[in-house]
Amino acid sequence: VQLQASGGGLVQAGGSLQLSCKASGMILSTFITSRLGWYRQAPGKQRDLVAELTSGGFSNYQDSVKGRFTISKNNAKRTVYLQMNSLEPDDAAIYYCNIESGSRNYWGQGTLVTVSS
Repeated sequence: VQLQASGGGLVQAGGSLQLSCKASGMILSTFITSRLGWYRQAPGKQRDLVAELTSGGFSNYQDSVKGRFTISKNNAKRTVYLQMNSLEPDDAAIYYCNIESGSRNYWGQGTLVTVSS
């Protein structure tokens, strides 16, 4: 299984980006029953959870992104998305997708989000 993240880039404050993460080689049933997450890591800081989507369909968000970010998925495409609106300079970071399936934990390679003020 490989996770390929994309969609990062440079955006002005107040703008939007949509990140995508495709899980190649993952069977459908595993994708459906996995916990999906997006994390971010800014320079000199730890990697923090931004948003997660549980196998039961519940979404949870870091307080700082609530109301601005939305996590979603397309099972048929084995892809998880992070829609980011009203971006702020503090949102700048490398964003990583993560899939947890039982004892297995998969990470994408990271995609860079830069927000100019």
